[in-house]
Amino acid sequence: MSNAIPLLVARLLLAIIFIMAGLQKFGAIAGTAGYIGSVGLPAATALAWAAAIFETVAGLAILAGFRTRETAWLLAGFCLFTGFVFHFQPSDQIQMIMLMKNLAMAGGFIALAAAGPGRFSVDARTDPARLATA
Repeated sequence: MSNAIPLLVARLLLAIIFIMAGLQKFGAIAGTAGYIGSVGLPAATALAWAAAIFETVAGLAILAGFRTRETAWLLAGFCLFTGFVFHFQPSDQIQMIMLMKNLAMAGGFIALAAAGPGRFSVDARTDPARLATA
């Protein structure tokens, strides 16, 4: 059985949260900067813009299957970093659930990095040899 459809669906499900979150950040940079600053990170406004751009572009790359393995590793790291920096609050059950969500997404991205993007991807069309490295 081919993994092409499951990998396409996995990419769609993993990508949508980042595309939507990135686009939302563009409309609320001040709020995002405030949240970033609330955990003590410097240059909150610059980081808010960087997060909005990264989340949107990386989400679109995963969706299209463009440089999928590299982008998946970057997003796994992003999920781990943001999970622990913003959500590790053992006294707050909701924040701990958000941390677990980030850990689960990181796991999904690591699996995607290992499996590759599948046949229905830009990577498969531009460099089929990339699919053979799984």
